[in-house]
Amino acid sequence: MKKVAFKTLGCRLNLYETDAIAAEFARKGYKVVDFGPDADIYVINTCTVTNQSDRKSRSVLNQSYKLNKDALTIVTGCMATNYKEQLAENEKVDYVVDNEHKTSVLSVVESHFKGEIVNPDQFEKDVFNYAPAEETFHTRSFIKIQDGCNHFCTYCIVPKVRGRAISRPAEDIFENIRKVVDFGYREIVLTGVNLGTYTYESYDFEKLVEAILEIPGDFRVRISSIEPDGYSASFFRLFKNPKLTPHMHICLQSGSEEILRNMRRMYTAEEFLQLTEKIRADYPDFNLTTDIIVGFPGETEVHFNETVEMVKKIGFGHMHTFKYSVRKGTRAERMPDQVDEKTKTKRSEVIRRLGEETKFNYRKSFIGKRQRVLVEKINRRGFATGYGEHYIPVVIETKGLNKNEFYNVVVSGIETGEEPVLKAYLTED
Repeated sequence: MKKVAFKTLGCRLNLYETDAIAAEFARKGYKVVDFGPDADIYVINTCTVTNQSDRKSRSVLNQSYKLNKDALTIVTGCMATNYKEQLAENEKVDYVVDNEHKTSVLSVVESHFKGEIVNPDQFEKDVFNYAPAEETFHTRSFIKIQDGCNHFCTYCIVPKVRGRAISRPAEDIFENIRKVVDFGYREIVLTGVNLGTYTYESYDFEKLVEAILEIPGDFRVRISSIEPDGYSASFFRLFKNPKLTPHMHICLQSGSEEILRNMRRMYTAEEFLQLTEKIRADYPDFNLTTDIIVGFPGETEVHFNETVEMVKKIGFGHMHTFKYSVRKGTRAERMPDQVDEKTKTKRSEVIRRLGEETKFNYRKSFIGKRQRVLVEKINRRGFATGYGEHYIPVVIETKGLNKNEFYNVVVSGIETGEEPVLKAYLTED
């Protein structure tokens, strides 16, 4: 029995694809092991969205070589697509499998161990040919509904490495969800590159989600990262269904109208603000999380302060902050007035601290309120930990609870530390 280890970097879409590939290896009799020296095969699913992502991906590649230089090493994902030729010349890499051929990773391995001459490009291109995974690295099941993007933001390399937008057939999605619910998963996370652009036959994103919520079973649905312009105003009525969790990660990127135009984003700062105000008017506790890019070319202190003020107004539950990273081949690479690294770091720290403040205040507002927690782990004290429907971490200060079960709780306080976590006790109703 050969042993295979996986490492995933980047987005939830990569997580979904790694889960599916790992499950396929397991079904074929391979033993899935930790990313350590005992592995016979390393599969590294990479990210290339920023320079830091590239560095992390290369670091994992170097780590695998140090762990076991005799193991078969396959690099796939977005960095494998973006730097395909360079990686193919790297002596630490046996095979480079781009995103279009990622579903063929197992076939590449099988052919290799049969002694065949293998070219990953010989296999069929199919970005959706992933079987439902019965066992994954997570307690929730990621469901890929869409891939690629047509927006071509001036800073973004994703259309190059993921291709143009394409949607998965709706019935395939429904069948995937029915199967993983039968496997026992209680949380479904819809994922893709640009979810709001989903369209297949009579289904758009809103109609697709509505149909998913009608699938029988005791499970909840979460929407992963989404653009602000991918759905109609009527979409938010769906959050009245208790299966759909009141949380969305909607990408702001900047609070400056001028910077958003230069980024070629498809919305204005004012439209984004109005969207969040409407959501909070209908669902006051709704968890809005976001991405912010600082140091985009031409960003002045005035532009940056507009972002700061926007963040204060909205009060995000969590923010991912990125320093602008030059990506070759994008329009922003050629823009004048590139911001120096020192200024980017300073602005990033300001946003990070503000984000910690808004996160703490948002989570603190739940003290005394109810949550329905899906238990994911049992900690060292024997207490159950998991996430409430608003995607906030909760520790239930009760022993003897079970993983992968829902519990109704009342939030009693908040634990401070690197990550503010809600403390809660069980309630019978």
